[in-house]
Amino acid sequence: MKSTGIVRKVDELGRIVLPMKLRKSLDIGYRAPMEMYVEGERIILKRYKPSCAFCGETENTAEFRGKLVCSLCKQELGFRAPEKV
Repeated sequence: MKSTGIVRKVDELGRIVLPMKLRKSLDIGYRAPMEMYVEGERIILKRYKPSCAFCGETENTAEFRGKLVCSLCKQELGFRAPEKV
């Protein structure tokens, strides 16, 4: 893990500000969805990417009954897209 040397305080609402230089270097835009993980005493922020409910793949996904499913898992499940009229 690489230290940036940047320290920020948590405000009264529990927020911290990611410095613009850091956001630009990681291509994190305004209102970008971020996912949070906890690993021991560490909080890890990661840019959120919707992924397949079964395998975690982020490419070639489609929604099925409220869940994202990738094309490979669709084939394994025998899923067929509804025919268009």
